Amino acid sequence: MGMTQQAMQFGQRRLARKMLRAVPFLGGIVALATLGRAMKRKGMFGGTVDTTLDFIPYVGAVKNTLEVVRGRDFIRDRGGVPR
Repeated sequence: MGMTQQAMQFGQRRLARKMLRAVPFLGGIVALATLGRAMKRKGMFGGTVDTTLDFIPYVGAVKNTLEVVRGRDFIRDRGGVPR
């Protein structure tokens, strides 16, 4: 294996490690960006709880996965009728 190939593999592994550490925080940034819309749809308390659950790194991923499988939100919209 040549020196340039080893250097490329080292750089790729290092970049992958840094990205894996950053992924949970990126989800938190997206959750904060959608806070206002969630509060409009679900009300003050429901929107805050929904966004807080989405903000917690692995809890938000599990919650969203279960909502997709289930086909509806855990915290209903203010209208009270599930979609």
